[in-house]
Amino acid sequence: MGDIAQRVGVSRTAVSFVLNNRDDGSVSPATRERILRAAEELGYRPHAAARALAAQRSGLLGLVTEIVTSPFGMETVKGAQDRSWQEGKFLLIAATDGNPGLERAAIEKLLEQRVEGLIYASGFHREVTLPSIAFDVPTVLVHCFDADGRLPSIVPDEEGGGHSATRHLIEAGHRRIGFINLQPDTTAARGRLAGYRRALAEAGIEPVDDLVMSSDDSSADGGHTAASALLNLADRPTAIFCGTDRIAMGAYDAIKEHGLSIPSDVAVVGFDNQELIAAYLRPKLTTVALPFHEMGTRGVEMLGAALAAGQPIAPEQVTVGCPLVERSSV
Repeated sequence: MGDIAQRVGVSRTAVSFVLNNRDDGSVSPATRERILRAAEELGYRPHAAARALAAQRSGLLGLVTEIVTSPFGMETVKGAQDRSWQEGKFLLIAATDGNPGLERAAIEKLLEQRVEGLIYASGFHREVTLPSIAFDVPTVLVHCFDADGRLPSIVPDEEGGGHSATRHLIEAGHRRIGFINLQPDTTAARGRLAGYRRALAEAGIEPVDDLVMSSDDSSADGGHTAASALLNLADRPTAIFCGTDRIAMGAYDAIKEHGLSIPSDVAVVGFDNQELIAAYLRPKLTTVALPFHEMGTRGVEMLGAALAAGQPIAPEQVTVGCPLVERSSV
């Protein structure tokens, strides 16, 4: 600021008023323009750490995630980053690869940068345990929840997504609908199965145990094996709801190997809306989208509201809908 004041020929106080947007009218428009031009020419930047100490606000938020390089992780990051810009905040991102030691170190580093709040984003819907230092600032969980219910969380409506997928098949005229689920002990699997069963019950369709299978690794190979077993039943399903798009990819191969076509012989619905799979299968896959971008956005909105109000965040769980994306497989 002293260099700018010397170049322009004004007091350091006048420079401070202009650069901190606290001009009370004592600086003429022409002088203000000269100060701003000199600041640009000299490469002036405000000292963020000093401002943070003075204002007790850094303008920084932290995102800790294991999924920064995955397709889903990028959507979460983008949603959080877009909303952070809108809130006038800057998002610092720390990738941890799911390593608990790295997670604690990442949170510690973000706290050293005086972040005002934290978002912890998981790669899959699960229960998490965060280190105690995460409670030093307002923290929001995205795509996960804590066992004690002490932290607010943003999670997908797994049951609603399973219900939408199954109802779509029922509305297309199917009554015998197979379901290939994820590992049965996961939060997503339990929710999607509940949605499947609820849609059947609402339509007056009796559930058949033989039509429900699991793919232990949620892979295309697992989907192929399970779909083959369903298609070998004496009374095979006319539609298959797959717990992931990768499972659906394997089911496509099994259906074609059985000499059947999609969707005229067997309709298929997936889950995830993994763009590299769903949009490029032939026919294109009807699927349910996980709302990663919206969950990232909502996480920042929740933090921003709490910071603006100066109040703690209520430890509520916010459920975000999983929309059906219709393509050509039904």
